[in-house]
Amino acid sequence: MWRVVRSAPSSVRECRRRLSTAIPGPCIVHKRGTDILHDPWFNKDTGFPYTERDRLGLRGLLPPRVISFEQQYERFMESYRSLENNTHGQSIKSVSLAKWRILNRLHDRNETLYYRVLIDNIKDFAPIIYTPTVGLVCQNYSGLFRRPRGMYFSAKDKGEMMSMIYNWPSQQVDMIVLTDGSRILGLGDLGVQGIGIPIGKLDMYVAAAGINPQRVLPVMLDIGTNNQKLLEDPLYLGIRQPRLEGEEYLSIVDEFMEAVHARWPKAVVQFEDFQMKWAFETLERYRHKFCMFNDDIQGTAGVALAGLLGAVRAQGRPITDFPNQKIVVVGAGSAGIGVLKMAVQAVSRMTGSAVDPQFFLIDKEGLITKERTCIDPAAAPFAKPRGEIEKFGLHEGSSLIEVVKGVKPHVLLGLSGVGGVFNQEVLKAMRASDSLKPAIFAMSNPTANAECTSVEAFDYAGENIVFASGSPFDDVDLGNGKTGHVNQANNMYLFPGIGLGSLVAGARHITDGMLQAAAECLASYMTDDEIQRGILYPSINCIRDITSEVGAAVVRAAVAEEVAEGHDIVGPRELSHMSKEETIQYVKENMWYPVYSPLVHEK
Repeated sequence: MWRVVRSAPSSVRECRRRLSTAIPGPCIVHKRGTDILHDPWFNKDTGFPYTERDRLGLRGLLPPRVISFEQQYERFMESYRSLENNTHGQSIKSVSLAKWRILNRLHDRNETLYYRVLIDNIKDFAPIIYTPTVGLVCQNYSGLFRRPRGMYFSAKDKGEMMSMIYNWPSQQVDMIVLTDGSRILGLGDLGVQGIGIPIGKLDMYVAAAGINPQRVLPVMLDIGTNNQKLLEDPLYLGIRQPRLEGEEYLSIVDEFMEAVHARWPKAVVQFEDFQMKWAFETLERYRHKFCMFNDDIQGTAGVALAGLLGAVRAQGRPITDFPNQKIVVVGAGSAGIGVLKMAVQAVSRMTGSAVDPQFFLIDKEGLITKERTCIDPAAAPFAKPRGEIEKFGLHEGSSLIEVVKGVKPHVLLGLSGVGGVFNQEVLKAMRASDSLKPAIFAMSNPTANAECTSVEAFDYAGENIVFASGSPFDDVDLGNGKTGHVNQANNMYLFPGIGLGSLVAGARHITDGMLQAAAECLASYMTDDEIQRGILYPSINCIRDITSEVGAAVVRAAVAEEVAEGHDIVGPRELSHMSKEETIQYVKENMWYPVYSPLVHEK
């Protein structure tokens, strides 16, 4: 929290000087006594010094010893390690939920300490508060629910959302993650239980992008569920009706977006885990009106594109050779279509023309061609003409194994949500790839829905592959001192930087150019040596550094495309005069970091 008296800056240098001399100041609170202790944002537990205990009416309400922030941190970590030891040998499901519970209890009690723990242990805790454990949490959310977090707008609130939005206590919100629960990861329709996804995503925004947790808002848009099991579950917390469709559905989302924009016109809204038809519909409906993006379409596409560009480098060729890649994409949902759209845009940028790349799209009916009579409009642009596939010995509806054997792709990319679809036969067929180092991307979440495991990929496709997955897998010991590296192609590498960069730029919209810049920045982050060893993505331990660079690339693209309006004291003119290094530093300086601020009571 910062308290700085500011006036309009006269130059970029002056902006830099004032930002670098910002002094952390006290936080004014309007609560006293037990109300402070029950508020996770202000609560410091035993960390309140005696001066604060006196002025906030806390003396006698806490044990007399004052424990430092560092001591509290170590105490929690000791409890966590003890939990790990005590649950050794139990099922993965029970252990994962136990870890989530202990973190969630800290989140409910002391947010500052929670985020410090999360930031410092991001590699270990991201799989607990985010994928894959978040899927398990969503499946069991009604039974796990203890206290509300975020906001719930339902079909029964139609006509009331403009007033409801003012029930949220924060005066300023910068980042909103919204879901309707219709397609949670690869688990399908989980209705109101999908709220776990926005909560987990925003925890990653705080940890990776330094978004102030007081200025984030997880939102569940409950328009019913078609999951009969949930409708019959006495513990289910959502409205008990089938999902709204058509204009009824859109009118609810319209009303919510208008309400958000009315109160917080600069907020960035991320759509998350909407079923395919509504994912594309809402993206096209709002992307030119609000500062929003869909992470399943655009975030997944960006991370995949970064991996695909890295795969070209790993195969010993320059990135400019990407237009010649033969890529088979399995899964024609929002993620698969999103990847293909961004890949086609990348090819167009590299060639300067409307080249038809060798990308092959497969859904549950097989290879999608122009001969298909009933084709989804989103997939239609990627349907192959008969003449182009006949030279590979293929036809409409060719199976996955037929396509792999016929095309001999450089890359096999899965976003199908079907666990094990890259079976032994398919993986062995990749040995005949036209690349000496074929790439296999099994990107579906959660882990049970991955197209194959890392061990299966290296066992059947051979040691000389590049492997990436959406869920975490361990590296594979190949013997003779060799390691098969696992790249977790997770959206956490991109969406925090896209959101933070858009916010810092004060972007009116999030453009394709901004998203391309983010993906290309991530692709160029790795060194040639790392790429040659099959490492396409950086360690999650450097997520804040990655996010600052991605965010800076987004800012510079927003300025170049003239959609940046500036943020706080820095306007678009000042942003345009910053060098790349200055932009990265500016993005870093806009990151929140968890420390206890002095509290001052004001009535």
